Amino acid sequence: MDTPLDYSNIKKLKVELTRFMMAYKFALEEVNTKINILQQEFQYMHDYNPIEHVKSRVKSPESIMKKVQKKDLPFDLATIREHIHDIAGIRINCSFVSDIYRIADMLEQQKDITVIQKKDYIKNPKPNGYKSLHLIIQIPIFMSDRVENVFTEIQIRTIAMDFWASLEHKIYYKYNKVIPEPLQKELKDAALSANELDEKMERIHKEVNKIKAADTLDQHSDQVVFPPEILSIIAETKDH
Repeated sequence: MDTPLDYSNIKKLKVELTRFMMAYKFALEEVNTKINILQQEFQYMHDYNPIEHVKSRVKSPESIMKKVQKKDLPFDLATIREHIHDIAGIRINCSFVSDIYRIADMLEQQKDITVIQKKDYIKNPKPNGYKSLHLIIQIPIFMSDRVENVFTEIQIRTIAMDFWASLEHKIYYKYNKVIPEPLQKELKDAALSANELDEKMERIHKEVNKIKAADTLDQHSDQVVFPPEILSIIAETKDH
């Protein structure tokens, strides 16, 4: 005889799973709001926006399950919450390498963000040539009956780094995670080329900023404002 289903337990599990996934969705919304504020501030106050593009996602239940199996974890929501930190993920693309560290610093300084882990694959690239700055943060999410500190992964990279990573990812899965050695070399060479491009664009960016600063200084020097007593002396000199 079949055991009758316990619908109360099924309903409870559904509520817990919904809460679990919603927490990560809300975490992304919180961080995206912070990034959007920074974008608008730079646009209106500094006449320059270091953030080119932002993309976010919450892992699907299937992807979470694969990671649980890979890490050999029990299927328990509390354990998953504690040990899998990239369920919520945000990728920020910047124009220049200096912008990456600038954005990271501004996010790290926000009082409700706690940085749990920081991996700098720009200063220390992966063997295959991968470059990016990774932050694992915790951010509080205020629910109706609780406050949850939710892990979120933030990846910050240049457009060139992102293009390379996207290409490598496609090739990696096309060859079922075993890339032929000649292609590995080609990818490593491409990573070096992307790095050279980033360095060249950074140099151009610095030169443009120097020229802009010099032009601003010249404009101000043409608009010297003298105090009234000096103006009266100049007027008297002109009369004579």
